[in-house]
Parts: sequence; C-alpha cells; structure tokens
Amino acid sequence: MWSDAFAVCNFLELFRHTHQERYRDMAIRLVDQVHSVLGRHRADDSRKGWISGLSEKEGEKHPTAGGLRIGKKMNERKPDDPIDDRLEWDQDGQYFHYLTKWMHALNQVSRVTGNFTYNRWAAELAETAHKAFVYLPSQSTRKQMYWKMSIDLTYPLVPSMGHHDPLDGLITFSQVQATRESDPGKKTCPDLFSEITDMAAICDGKDWVTDDPLGLGGLLSDGYRTAQLVVAGGFRRMGLVEELSDASLVGLGLYAKGNPFRLPAAYRLAFRELGLSIGLNAVERLERLSERKGTPFQGAEKLERLFASLAPYMPFGKMIETFWLEGTNQKSDAWKEHREINMVMLATSLAPDGFLTLGEAVNRKT
Repeated sequence: MWSDAFAVCNFLELFRHTHQERYRDMAIRLVDQVHSVLGRHRADDSRKGWISGLSEKEGEKHPTAGGLRIGKKMNERKPDDPIDDRLEWDQDGQYFHYLTKWMHALNQVSRVTGNFTYNRWAAELAETAHKAFVYLPSQSTRKQMYWKMSIDLTYPLVPSMGHHDPLDGLITFSQVQATRESDPGKKTCPDLFSEITDMAAICDGKDWVTDDPLGLGGLLSDGYRTAQLVVAGGFRRMGLVEELSDASLVGLGLYAKGNPFRLPAAYRLAFRELGLSIGLNAVERLERLSERKGTPFQGAEKLERLFASLAPYMPFGKMIETFWLEGTNQKSDAWKEHREINMVMLATSLAPDGFLTLGEAVNRKT
C-alpha cells in the first residue's frame, strides 16, 4: 500500500503537469483497486468480504471503514503463534504509517479533482486507525500507539510505537481536517478534532532525531507539509516546522558521518535513500515558501539559519537520484528485490509535487 500511495500521487502530478485526464483516471482506478483488494480479507483467509464487516453495498460506500491491509504475501501471525521478529516483516496486518500515507494520497485526490468523497474516505480511515492503534497503557496517564495491528484491528502484532507514527498522525489528520473545511457536505465527514488532540499530546516532548534516510526524508517532507498547513490556516503549531528542521539537521549530520554513498548498489536500499531525496526536494520548496511575502515564516531568522545549515546536505538528493538512475545499479539484487517501491519512489523524487505540494481544492467533480 505504501507504493500504491506514492503511485497515486505520481499519477496526479502527471495529470497536473500534462492536463491529460488519463493520468487522473489512472489515479482514481488505482484507488478503487487498492480498496477492492486491501480493504477486503485475503483470498487465503476463511473470512470473506470487507475487513470492516460491512455489507457489499455499504462497504463500497465506506471502503476504508475497517482500515486497509499492508498487502504482504504471507498471512498475518495469529494471536497464539510465537513471535518471530524477522518473519513479522513479511506477514500481513495493518501498519499505521502505511495508513497515513494512504490518507495523504486520498486527500491529494480530493484536492486535485474537487471530489470530497476521497477526503471523507481519508477521514473515515483516520478515525478507524486512531481507534485501533491509540491506547492508554495501564497505570499511565499518557496514551501510546501500537506499531502493527492484525488485519481486523482486534489485536496488536507489534506493540511498540513507531518513532514517527504520532507525528505522521498529527500532520496527516490535520491535513485531512483542513480539506474537510472546504467540503460543502462536511457534516457527513468525521470531525477529527479529538483525534488530532490525542496525537498532539502523544507528540509533546518527543525527540524526532533519526539517522535513517527514509525517516529523515519523512521529517523533511513533514516540515514542508506543516508549513503549508500553517500558511493555509489549517495548523497552529508554527514552531513544529523549526522543530522538525532542527531534528533533520542533527540526523543528517549523523547520516553523513557514515559516508553512506561509498557503498556499491548491492549494499544499499534505494527506496530508503530515495525517501531522503524526496525530503530534500521538500526543503527547497519550504525555503521558497518561507520567502513568500505575507507568510508567517517570512523573515524568520532561525529558519533562515537552518536553511543555511542544511545547504551542505542538499546535493545528496541529486547524488541519490543519479546513482539509482544508472542502469547498472538497477541490475543489482538489492534493486530488483524491491523494484516496485524503488521505481515509484524514484519517480516521486524526480517529480515530487504530486506528493509534496498540498495545493488548493478545485471546483471540479470527477
């Protein structure tokens, strides 16, 4: 589903760039395909139909109401099965960070097409995910999150919390909520105020620093998404932009110390590096946004200093793209093993606005 989310955004970018409706239609068909496959139980499962338990007719109206499967080849671990950390990566279930990527893709479809049905599906998915993944541990006053849940969201498969999952939730829920405000029929769409409040509380005091390139790219992209929401009036936590940029700067320094580009293709993971190059594209756009007259970020000295400090790392993006565009590097087993996600994220890095830029909803129905 992660690859599908990026692919939807890529089709939307092709549509916005070429004005050829076939690309918009491809995005919509892919959304329908994901819902019809990942919104339902697996073919090798005794359970049938929509994960949500809704009837066929109601399931089609609310395809995200039960969440969406990851789409792994192996079935999920059953509650009484022994835990195998290595095997868990290859088993089905639901990931919160995959669901937030799909919410983002659905929201982008609404903003490009003007059809708010997709935003409502994103809001319903946010409501379902929050209910399943967020919990209050015993003898604690602070809520936490599970990292991976069962297909039907009835039990956790990995109980620990993903490093950036609450951050993804806060920003993506806020993004979906902001689009909801433009929907003439918003009364039929879930209001995510309480879910956003929960996510903000979980985020308070968290350290976002990571030296993982995919995580770094996510932080940089989130910084730009946050800034766009602030400018549009859909987010009040202006300081989060500087907070994420600060954490990214520290993480980039740690990442660079490992001299990651010295290794041949066989020892590198393209999709993780391409996540970073996408994030570095976001930095360029954030800097341009901050220079725009009338924005809350214009003349922000700390942000300007952060941009100057990030400048030495900006060439990493082009280095990553150039390396993975090279045909010989795409012949490595490391590339071929993850070819689908590698290709779709390389495309996003080369044309990132379908994924990175929220834009304005248009008054056109599809």
